[in-house]
Amino acid sequence: MRGPNGEELPGAVLFACTQNAVRSPIAAALMRHLYGRFVFVDSVGVRAGDPDPFAAEAMDEIGIAIAAHRPKLFTDLEDASFDLIVTLSPEAHHKAMELTRSMAVDVEYWPTFDPTAIEGSRAQRLDAYRGVRDELLRHIEQRFASSRAEDN
Repeated sequence: MRGPNGEELPGAVLFACTQNAVRSPIAAALMRHLYGRFVFVDSVGVRAGDPDPFAAEAMDEIGIAIAAHRPKLFTDLEDASFDLIVTLSPEAHHKAMELTRSMAVDVEYWPTFDPTAIEGSRAQRLDAYRGVRDELLRHIEQRFASSRAEDN
């Protein structure tokens, strides 16, 4: 599949983290924003989490809404036919490797800080979420833009 600038893109990408409340929904929303017309994108967690208002606010700041996101688990997936699974936490990586032992799917581990670990003022906490959002955006842009076809 070719992206908007000739990028070679997978047909379906799954982002996974620990609770599917912050990192993976942010990554999935960013991927959808950039490549959603070209790639099916979903996200899951290892354990059940709750929607995170700081994640929603950090994404609202860049015009991407995730407030309606409801965390789901690997077991909630109706279809496991992904070309790429990107794991953002050690727990998610372990789970993805376990699930894909007999599947032809690429699994990439992008270690990503969990901003829920930050304590402090509201501003300090929101800054941590912004940092994760911006890091994931850079990683997605670098990973998929770097696959741009040489023959275009």
